[in-house]
Amino acid sequence: MIKPILIHPDPRLKKVCEAVDDLSDERRALAQDMLATMYDAPGIGLAAPQVGVLERLIVLDCIKEGAPQPTVMFNPEVLSLSDDLNTYEEGCLSIPEQFAEVTRPAEVRVGWIDMHGNPQEQDFDGLWATCVQHEIDHLNGKLFIDYLGPMKRQMMTRRSQKFKRELARG
Repeated sequence: MIKPILIHPDPRLKKVCEAVDDLSDERRALAQDMLATMYDAPGIGLAAPQVGVLERLIVLDCIKEGAPQPTVMFNPEVLSLSDDLNTYEEGCLSIPEQFAEVTRPAEVRVGWIDMHGNPQEQDFDGLWATCVQHEIDHLNGKLFIDYLGPMKRQMMTRRSQKFKRELARG
């Protein structure tokens, strides 16, 4: 089921999320709904707080062509970061139609629990590294615009508020 995506500013997007302590069927269903929502948007990542659930769950798929590679991560955590940096133009489904360059570690090792309750660890680089860091930031109440200077951040917030008002008017 496609879920509505929260639009910034929304106080739930700035909250630190709780760890998932039980992989119930309801949480697995939420993960599937989040994947459907992400693909429908379309996007390459989505965090639970973006659909109003303040739990540590993210989904991502950075494959643009070829077979999809949906990845579900419960309680993801960054285990290590490279010293090398990469700059990507980032966007966010909660800040529609706005993009800015953000510099992050080029490579990252992440640990998480998969849909079956198994612990996983993997190294990510390129777009995958940027995406997983962006989504984990959501779980910590941080948005990509928080990496920008105050003027640019305020401008993007105002645009997002306007977008939200227009959406509400239908």
